[in-house]
Amino acid sequence: MRIAILSRDGTLWSCRRLREAAIQRGHLVDIIDPLSCYMNINPAAPSVHDKGRQLPHYDAVIPRIGSAITFYGTAVLRQFEMMGSWPLNESVAITRARDKLRSLQLLARQGIDLPITGFAHSPDDTSDLIDLVGGAPLVVKLVEGTQGIGVVLAETRQAAESVIDAFRGLNAHILVQEYIREAKGRDIRCLVVGDRVVAAIERQAKEGDFRSNLHRGGTSRVVNITPREREIALKAVLTLGLEVAGVDILRAERGPLVMEVNASPGLEGIEKTTGLDIAAQMIGWIERNARPGFCLKTGG
Repeated sequence: MRIAILSRDGTLWSCRRLREAAIQRGHLVDIIDPLSCYMNINPAAPSVHDKGRQLPHYDAVIPRIGSAITFYGTAVLRQFEMMGSWPLNESVAITRARDKLRSLQLLARQGIDLPITGFAHSPDDTSDLIDLVGGAPLVVKLVEGTQGIGVVLAETRQAAESVIDAFRGLNAHILVQEYIREAKGRDIRCLVVGDRVVAAIERQAKEGDFRSNLHRGGTSRVVNITPREREIALKAVLTLGLEVAGVDILRAERGPLVMEVNASPGLEGIEKTTGLDIAAQMIGWIERNARPGFCLKTGG
């Protein structure tokens, strides 16, 4: 098959590993910067161009689209979808997952347990918003934030009011969530490929921090997940319509809580921790689902 990887930086671990895994399995692979692409939105002959040339038909497209370019990146992916390429994650599913509020609402509607969450823009009653999630300590998040940026732990009510008021001054949408104290700065990252949780690690925040992101200094180890955690991870991915995702779960006293579903999970931390070839499993899922040689224009 001919596979395109949409990525701004082909030297990143995840991008390199996916390219290597695809080549090892006999596929042709091109890495394409979505921001350098431009499109002809023509119902008779849609096309994608890059550097003065029309790109060929791809049997499958792997989107590695950073949150900063979600709008244009998913537009390019959508164009490939129009042309008959099979997306490892569909454009509409990526935008659904990237919208933190929308994704939480969809998960809640399916009965998936979450930390108690409030959403606001310019609350006139900050105190009531804090009470909504059970009071301090609590976590305040910028809806537009990513990778732990724009996430603040407010340990007292006064601190919570100050942070919320500060974010309100930025004219920003904010999420206010209960703080799961018993998690102790730990979460579980479940990596889902298709209909299976293929790997799981426990991430521990560095000393003095509560954010467990590995690139922020957190550590990780292999962990055995419970049947309930496996079930909730798969249900979360299915709810958002994704094929591949990282599901972050907190172990609370009342049971597992989904904190976030990442539509473009990094592979470096989880592959190094588990020793598993997750990139090959992602390529294998493409092989099971893409239709080699199919082209929207010709229908074959």
